[in-house]
Amino acid sequence: MRSFHIDSFGGPDGLIIKESEIPKPGRGEVLVRVRASSLNFRDLPIFAGQYQPPVQIGRVPLSDGAGEIEAVGESVKRFRVGDKVVNSFLPNWFGGTLNAPLEQWIVDHDGWLTEYKVVNAEILVPMPSHMSFEEGATLSCAAVTAWSALAGVRAGDVVLTQGTGGVSLFAVQLAVALGARVISTTSSHEKTQTLRRLGAHDVIDYNATPEWGDAVRELTNGRGVDRVVEVGGPSTLPQSMKASAVGGEISIVGILAGYEGAVDFMAMFMSRVGFRAVTVGSRRDLEDMCRATEQHGIRPVIDSVYAFDDAKAAITHYGARNIIGKVVIQH
Repeated sequence: MRSFHIDSFGGPDGLIIKESEIPKPGRGEVLVRVRASSLNFRDLPIFAGQYQPPVQIGRVPLSDGAGEIEAVGESVKRFRVGDKVVNSFLPNWFGGTLNAPLEQWIVDHDGWLTEYKVVNAEILVPMPSHMSFEEGATLSCAAVTAWSALAGVRAGDVVLTQGTGGVSLFAVQLAVALGARVISTTSSHEKTQTLRRLGAHDVIDYNATPEWGDAVRELTNGRGVDRVVEVGGPSTLPQSMKASAVGGEISIVGILAGYEGAVDFMAMFMSRVGFRAVTVGSRRDLEDMCRATEQHGIRPVIDSVYAFDDAKAAITHYGARNIIGKVVIQH
């Protein structure tokens, strides 16, 4: 079997391929033939050597994978040989309240940019039956994060999403499936068309309308939105607060727009908005989200698919950030 390993930091050129024997599963474990993996924003600081907590040299990268069970160890009841599976993003959070130090792929365990992988059967869930391996490999982080960010959204609510990254595109589709009206922000006509195709009711060009919080207010007759899926960070949060209804909630997901920017405490206080930091989700969240995508026929938006040997090119393409949807590596 072949696996990519981080040999040095600074970018994708620091990856090397190593060959090794295919491992055998032990008690409670399964052998997964990994068929696809996908990239997330956290992978960029990992490759650059800037991630916290720090990553050890030699780790196999990427946290999202999909594949099929090739062998099962003693006492495994969850899966059989041939089952198609995806992995939980956080391997030791199975459900309930997030109240313990969490293990992470790449930081605590080798990741999924490999042809075979032995894991505890408990960290896997069945892949939605209507999806390909390439589609299934996009679910572990972005889709679960979107699902968690929308927790509590009901039919008739208004949801605001930002941009066309993986989390935001999943959030549009899932919010529509929940019966919500979706307002999205973006930066180009092409991306506007994608958002409308996925079900966004209104789309605002944030370059043409920098004060898009006011535009959202106008679109909601002055009321504001019930939920914001906030992926930008400090520079977009003030507009998100302006766009929110009294009693609304902002799910803080990421910092795609960078660390720069300041948030006024009194503006936060006077907004009468709830703020909730989202940490992807548990295995239960992944299971619930997979069932929802299957019931509603939701498919991930995939920007591009690269061959396993072209993984470095996939990372370079993803790092340029001129993408719509997920970048996937085919194993």
